[in-house]
Formats: sequence, C-alpha cells, structure tokens
Amino acid sequence: MSARHRSRAVARNTALLVAAAHIAPAGTWLSGPRRALFPALAGGGRPDHVALTFDDGPDPHATPRFLDVLDELAVRATFFVLGEDVMRYPRTTLEIAGRGHELAVHGWTHSRPWLPTVARDVREVAQAARAVRLVTGAVPRWYRPPYGILTGGRWLAAARAGLRPVLWSAWGRDWSADATPRSVLATVLRDLRGGATVLLHDSDRTAAAGCWRAALAALPALVAECRAAGLEVGPLADHGTRELSR
Repeated sequence: MSARHRSRAVARNTALLVAAAHIAPAGTWLSGPRRALFPALAGGGRPDHVALTFDDGPDPHATPRFLDVLDELAVRATFFVLGEDVMRYPRTTLEIAGRGHELAVHGWTHSRPWLPTVARDVREVAQAARAVRLVTGAVPRWYRPPYGILTGGRWLAAARAGLRPVLWSAWGRDWSADATPRSVLATVLRDLRGGATVLLHDSDRTAAAGCWRAALAALPALVAECRAAGLEVGPLADHGTRELSR
C-alpha cells in the first residue's frame, strides 16, 4: 500500500471512530434498553416516588400557568430550561425558582446534534448552567439534552459542567398537534410506576402551537393517579436517583 493510500485509510478510520464516539451513546434514547441497562439515566428513583419534569421553558406565557396548577396541587417539579430563554425571560425563570421548583439544564438552544460539535456542546452547556446561576443563584444539578439525544459530546459537556445526565422513563407525547389531556394521561400511565421520571413540556417553543395546553390539563388527573397508587410526586432532587456508575 502506498503512503497516499495509507494516509487515506487512516483518515477514513479516524473519521469512523469519531462518528462512532459521537453517535453510539445516543442509542440510550431508546426507552426499552435505557430502562433495562441504564436505570439511573432513565431517571429511576425511590419506589414510592415519581419525579415530575418539564422541558423547553421558560415560556412567559405558558410556564406561569403550570406553576399555578402545581401550586394548587401542592407539587414541586424539575424544569429543564434553555439557557437562551433563561436570559431572555429572567422574570419567568425567577418565578420558577421562587415557587420552590428545581431548575435544570436543557441546553443553550434546542438544537439537533447531527454532526460532532464537541467544543460547541461543552461551551453551550456550560453557558446554560451559568445562566441559571446568574439569574437565580441556584446551582443546577441535572442535564437533559434536547430530543433526549445524548451524544458523546454532550456526555462530555455535562461532565465538564458538573451536571448529571438524566432522561426519562415515561412521557406524555404532549408535543404533537393532536395531543389531548386524555391522550397525554394515557401515554404517561402506560409506563408509570414507582421510581419513574415523567417528561412533559411547559412550552410549545419547538412543538405544535398550543400543545402545552394538553399537558397542563392532564396534570391534576396525573397527580391524582399517582397519589391513589401511594406515590409521592416531586422533583428530581427528592427522587433518590442513583449515580450512573452504579
């Protein structure tokens, strides 16, 4: 093999290794393998507790309505926020914290990680964590990437920022235009059990316009179902999620 061919082969193999390191961890997006093989990443916690989490805020129009309903239900939750909107809507961000809820990092923007962008991932996750600290004084603990796609670069970004990645074990598919309170509740209940982490959305920023209303209307029935089953509902901070290394 000529030197030129060897050089091309090395470059090709290097590119394949980089792509594999980037995309292989994203396989944890699949809910079945995630729950079975990585229960901490799926948000597995105390068997008598359900963690209630929301993505894509803060939204100055929708988020306060969720806060009002959560107050009525006497429930606290974890809000995974986008750093860009934390800085754009600091009052709404402060209101989340001021009402006793936990803030976590969802990224700087809601971008899709099609290509390896390790330096950008590290920079933007750290930037989002700083935004939460700057606006609220709270130090975020958790990281959930947009779309739940946890690439190699995003794993590294979370580690560099001192954040623990966590995805979910039940969701409501509340981002679609045809979502209804009944469909959201039924979809969550299919995978709801003690120790589950539930994913809903308090914004339609990256989804069908107004779809958050279905999740909002489903909340009272969801909390009632949990309590009827003897399950406490609260934030990830109270969930007892195990370390990923265990």
